[in-house]
Amino acid sequence: MRRCWRAVSRSGAVLAGATLLALPSTAPAQQLDAWRLDVSEPVTYFIAGVSPGSGVTEDDRTLARWALEAWGAQADPSVRFEAAPEGSAIIRIFWVPSGGGMYGEMRARRIEGHNGADLFIRPDTDGLGPDIAAMARNDPLFRDAVVYLTCIHELGHAFGLVHTRVFDDIMYSFQWGGDFVAYFMRFRDQFDDRDGIRTANPFSVGDRAAFEALYRNADD
Repeated sequence: MRRCWRAVSRSGAVLAGATLLALPSTAPAQQLDAWRLDVSEPVTYFIAGVSPGSGVTEDDRTLARWALEAWGAQADPSVRFEAAPEGSAIIRIFWVPSGGGMYGEMRARRIEGHNGADLFIRPDTDGLGPDIAAMARNDPLFRDAVVYLTCIHELGHAFGLVHTRVFDDIMYSFQWGGDFVAYFMRFRDQFDDRDGIRTANPFSVGDRAAFEALYRNADD
């Protein structure tokens, strides 16, 4: 299984890799229940470290952890997470160097009889078309918002959510077009400093409904 965030900026620049078929965020629960993680125990995770050429920083690793916590808080009770070694972690987040044509991707895997997911996140925003690249250079918090929302989106796939056609959704597929600067700015406008990212809301009503359909009473 491969799920990627692909988009084209207003200037026509490719922003990410290929996408899969999108379903509306109102898809019936039985359509969404084909894939989900076991949350009856803490979900283990691994976040790759800083590596030369990837453009990643230690702050980006924090953004990835915050993105995990944001999804976990959507469940009742909240999903618990524990850091784990790379070889045994259910969710693994890796950083992709620029130039690969991919901005975000989730690859499903099985680990010790459980569903697992590898996420590949490109933190370098310079290749995302002139509009987004310029915004990210001029406003570091906008750049952080792009990286954070990419983590949120790909983690949504890791938890089993599919693409939607609804622009308000974090699971929206960029293949449907739209103003992508505005897509990221609506989140950026929610906070004034970096700590505000952690408390700002990246989810739509549709995102929460899809997640709840998968994880309602999931720990029973």
